[in-house]
Amino acid sequence: MIELDPAKLPKHLAIIMDGNGRWAEQRMLKRIIGHHRGAETVQMVVEQASNLGIGYLTLFAFSAENWSRPRTEVKALMALLKKFVRSELRRMLKNNIRFNVIGNRADLPDEVNQILDEALLQTAVNTGMVLTLALSYGGRQEIIRAATRLAQQVQTGCLAPEQITESLFTQYLDTAGLPDPDLLIRTSGEMRISNFLLWQLAYTELYFTDINWPDLTINALHAALADYQARERRFGKTSAQLTQRS
Repeated sequence: MIELDPAKLPKHLAIIMDGNGRWAEQRMLKRIIGHHRGAETVQMVVEQASNLGIGYLTLFAFSAENWSRPRTEVKALMALLKKFVRSELRRMLKNNIRFNVIGNRADLPDEVNQILDEALLQTAVNTGMVLTLALSYGGRQEIIRAATRLAQQVQTGCLAPEQITESLFTQYLDTAGLPDPDLLIRTSGEMRISNFLLWQLAYTELYFTDINWPDLTINALHAALADYQARERRFGKTSAQLTQRS
């Protein structure tokens, strides 16, 4: 097992869980089987992140663009989502994990929203890791929603344009109350962020791996975290300035 420094773990870990369908196709299996195997990987990552003391874990589970996939696959994914949240609720309660959802929930089926609401309510008082699922989520769409709400505030006279700052804008995003991710992991070899957390990833460290999501192991997860710990995060400053500050 790779040795990790508990003091240098990311406070907020975000993951684009890519490669479920590819994993299945490589094995001549139906794509949904890959998604089911991917759900098992989610359970492992949630458990590992919680045990390591990572404060926030955000998973890109279903994008706004995923609605364009074949209807049979979308229906199967919604069924898997319901099953996953139901099964994970018990673990979240046991492990003091608070559940959270970002994205345009109005697009989700009523029965899915009902299960999400139940999990949100039952874990609301938990004080451990915050597990966020991005569902029907798109970064551009999120920014537009935030800008629209701000424009309405200006239109009604509740807010002056000159009062709009980065800090205020952040409060109108889906992720209000969450820190920006420190590390983004994307599996399956794709090297793009695919409309995920566009505002929030401004200074996030990016880590790409060729491993398909269902094949991600504990060692592979720890390798990504170890890589993050070896990086110097300067946020626009120089290395000398960071040394002086420490």
